[in-house]
Amino acid sequence: MRVITGIAKGHQLKFPTGTKTRPVTDMVRGAIFSILENITNDWTEVLDLFAGSGALGIEALSRGASQADFVEIEPKCCDIIKQNLEKTRFTAQSRVHCCNAFKALSFLDKEYNIILVDPPYANASNSEFITQLAQSTLVGDKTIVVITHSARIPLAQTYAPIKLIKKQRHGDSCISFYRKEALS
Repeated sequence: MRVITGIAKGHQLKFPTGTKTRPVTDMVRGAIFSILENITNDWTEVLDLFAGSGALGIEALSRGASQADFVEIEPKCCDIIKQNLEKTRFTAQSRVHCCNAFKALSFLDKEYNIILVDPPYANASNSEFITQLAQSTLVGDKTIVVITHSARIPLAQTYAPIKLIKKQRHGDSCISFYRKEALS
């Protein structure tokens, strides 16, 4: 697993072994950022939820994000995120929160431009989490919420107040992009 492009291009990233964490492939990560580059130009604040190795947030930093917060419950993964941030020299621009993503919704206190969500594919509470995230203060009018999920478990078109704006499938992986609905 490597950083695809940007100032940290080519850096190899560590990935946790012996955990239930599954990495987002380079192809899916590339697709995520290719689409993001076409729908937003504001990369100031990025949130990487269910961060695993931190590859999604690190890719955003490499492509110009000013700040990234990483949320991961597994302590082994948190250590690897910190190592990957040191290796790519993004430590000063980052915060790693080693806690449950639901808990993070209660203490993170700013609006993000991009929120990257890569939850466990088989987690029954994914819809509940997405609903809580959509209704939180972390999601602003211009926030793009990107969710990776299994094609076998489709997401809803709307999680009030966010609405699906784009969806792409790569094998069993789907990438869904959401944004707040414009008020009429």
